[in-house]
Amino acid sequence: MDFNDILRLRLTIAGSTLHSRSREFKSAIEAELRQKVWPLIEAKKIRPVIFRVFALAGAAGAHALMESGAHIDKIILKVAER
Repeated sequence: MDFNDILRLRLTIAGSTLHSRSREFKSAIEAELRQKVWPLIEAKKIRPVIFRVFALAGAAGAHALMESGAHIDKIILKVAER
């Protein structure tokens, strides 16, 4: 694997090895997240950094921004509610 493009584009690679873990182990992680992390999300003490929100019709512009690398963190496509 060539990591040069990953480093140049400042990409983040994330993964999980929970697939092979027991159901009990995964349940314990879920319970701890609900107890310790979810209240922080609900209280808006932690939240994602959103650079810009595009309407779904502006997906091409969002993609161009993403490719340019001129953004910091999340680019959101918003789907209109019916």
